[in-house]
Amino acid sequence: MNVDHEVDLLVEEMHRLGTRDEDGKVCVKFGVLFNDEKIANTFEALVGTLKAAKRKKILKYNSELLLQGVHDDIDIVLLQE
Repeated sequence: MNVDHEVDLLVEEMHRLGTRDEDGKVCVKFGVLFNDEKIANTFEALVGTLKAAKRKKILKYNSELLLQGVHDDIDIVLLQE
């Protein structure tokens, strides 16, 4: 799968699992993404896809590294619809 396609799929999944924050942006906790069965079956490297989307300024999160358990409460915010 190419990266752009995976990022598009991730955006769709964020809409499915996320809620709108006070600014109207879709927001999902990393733990929710990581523990979702559909996402686990779709993405071979979720963290890599998140990093690619962050580099493209499609989403943001306040952590250099995302590890399951440790960073479950980190908000992943969708910047582009």
